Amino acid sequence: MKRNRIFWLVAIAGIFFDQISKILVVQKFAEINSTFPIWEGVFHFTYVINTGAAFSVFSGLVEILRWVSLIVSLLLIIFVWYSPRLSLSEQLGYGFILAGAVGNGIDRFLFGYVVDFLDFRLINFPVFNIADISINIGVVLLLLATFSKP
Repeated sequence: MKRNRIFWLVAIAGIFFDQISKILVVQKFAEINSTFPIWEGVFHFTYVINTGAAFSVFSGLVEILRWVSLIVSLLLIIFVWYSPRLSLSEQLGYGFILAGAVGNGIDRFLFGYVVDFLDFRLINFPVFNIADISINIGVVLLLLATFSKP
C-alpha cells in the first residue's frame, strides 16, 4: 500500500467529495428536476437521477451497472495492490477512475440510480456529477502517461 500511496489518497478523497456533494444536493433540493442557476442559461445545479451510465446510455440497466462498477473497482484495487511502484500520473489516473467508479457504484447499490447535478446548459451537455469528472480526469491522465513514456 505504501508503494502507490497517491492512488489511495486520490481515490479516498474523490469518493468523499463525490458523496458529500450528492448528499448536499439531495438535502438542498426539494424534488428531482429542481434547478438553481449559478449563471443563468450557462451553468445550473440541477438535481436529476440517472438509471443508466454516462449520458444515460444503458438507461434502466442499474442491476448490471452496479455489478460492473463493483467489478471495475475491485479489479483496479487488485491491480494497484500488486503493481510495482506506478508513476505519479498512473497513480493519479487510476485513483481518479476508482473514485468515480466507487462514487457512482455506491449510488447504484444504495438507491438504484446515480445522483447528477452539474448542468452546463450553454452547450446542452448531459447533467453529470463529481464521479463522472473523476473518471474523465483519470482517463486523460492515463492517456498522457501512456503517450509520454519513452
